[in-house]
Amino acid sequence: MSTPREIAPDAPGDDASSSDRPVVVIGAGPAGLTAAYQLVKLGDPVVVAEADDVVGGISRTVVRDGWRFDIGGHRFFTKVRPVEDLWNEILPAEDFLLRPRKSRIFYKGKYYDYPLRPMNALSNLGAREALLCGLSYLGARLRPPKDQTNYEGWLVARFGWRLYRHLFKTYTEKVWGVPVSDMPADFAAQRVKNLDLGKAVINALSPKRNQTEITTLIEEFRYPKFGPGMMWEVCREKVEAKGGRVLMETRVEKIHHQDGRANAVTVSASGSTRRIEASHVISSMPVAELVRALDPAPPDEVLRAGSELHYRDFLTVALVVPSDAGFPDNWIYVHAPDVHVGRIQNFGQWSPFMVSEGTTCLGLEYFVFEGDELWETDDDTLIKLATHELEQLGLARADAVERGYVVRVKKAYPYYDFSYRTNVATIVEWLDKHAPNVHLVGRNGMHKYNNQDHSMFTAMLTVENIHGASHDVWSVNVEEEYHEERAAEPETPDDVGGGTGRDAPVLPWPPASR
Repeated sequence: MSTPREIAPDAPGDDASSSDRPVVVIGAGPAGLTAAYQLVKLGDPVVVAEADDVVGGISRTVVRDGWRFDIGGHRFFTKVRPVEDLWNEILPAEDFLLRPRKSRIFYKGKYYDYPLRPMNALSNLGAREALLCGLSYLGARLRPPKDQTNYEGWLVARFGWRLYRHLFKTYTEKVWGVPVSDMPADFAAQRVKNLDLGKAVINALSPKRNQTEITTLIEEFRYPKFGPGMMWEVCREKVEAKGGRVLMETRVEKIHHQDGRANAVTVSASGSTRRIEASHVISSMPVAELVRALDPAPPDEVLRAGSELHYRDFLTVALVVPSDAGFPDNWIYVHAPDVHVGRIQNFGQWSPFMVSEGTTCLGLEYFVFEGDELWETDDDTLIKLATHELEQLGLARADAVERGYVVRVKKAYPYYDFSYRTNVATIVEWLDKHAPNVHLVGRNGMHKYNNQDHSMFTAMLTVENIHGASHDVWSVNVEEEYHEERAAEPETPDDVGGGTGRDAPVLPWPPASR
């Protein structure tokens, strides 16, 4: 654990004129550190406040006794050229590995290559089930479900009932904790929206490698050799080398505003609080928490909008096993309904630098709500559960597990219920009128379905806006295609137009499981 850093009495901006006050950045994840880095390159004073003791947010790399593992796997692939350029600016080429992509779906005791490969699927399904799936698909194309307003009907219309049950139902429900039939059809998200079964089959039969025209099917990706946290650890060093201040274990308590602008932030660290004057505030903290921190408090309708924003939480159980007890995949999607685990990473397959010689680390990922049964389960019991499920899936014998670690992440994913857009709009409209120098960036900061690259791009555009540009950061990540088909690269940020990403799911609240 890093040593808490206190804010020195001469922190930038304490008694300075407004033009010399720092930009206060809340959060040291990809969005926050990108903003800080872009600002210090322009000569702006910057103070970053991070509540945790590690940088990177959900893109951190956790280190336990020499093993390194992600909070989920983070491939470094993007269509946004400015983001790719920034990755290359932060880390030298020799710190990136080019890794082969391999992933499978586990369902009914069989492993299906993902993306789908016809011969593998046929072998696993058997001739009879493959024929039934084909007939089901054709039947759905000829007579699609009348009700396609829910996500289940939308998927069945494009894949048929049998493939829908094989490929989508269980995993989707594990991720979001909601029956697929309760999800509106606008959860036509990244991996599904433009996926055409016929196109996937044709692509799978094609002999060519590196099929980046259909980007779900990319066969290689770049990856920092010590994990994605390496990117943000180096970025933090670069920010500090240029005079920026990154304050760890420092929680934002209040965002003060007066006369139509935010003018200071109160933070707490090591049991004491301090006020930092601010010229701008760039926030990647969960927007629900930001609303509660505003001082004076906004009207009741804004507070209510913040209180109605919800989150999906996440825990990883990392199990250390001998390298020969691992598997060749980067990750496996677990569609089996009889286990809790939703996805399993093999971090030795992401990078050999993540593990100790002769071992690998398997990350079993559980999608949860804070306070539910799994979340409240003690670490030893979770390690036993994960070990049992690993053996139940046939991936490794229980006696091969040498040790285990548990990492819980609160508010890992914004939860996109039916009213989230209205609630976010209410908050943003109020900020635009009463504190326009409070800028929301990143996944949690915007309560938006962002990937790491999208989060970074919102921060990059925000810094340009502070310096006089007029980008609409809310247009990032809203176009209908993201992952399946490659579009032309934008030459400038303004060429992005409709966005760079994917739509969010829209879900009922409270979920039926709560």
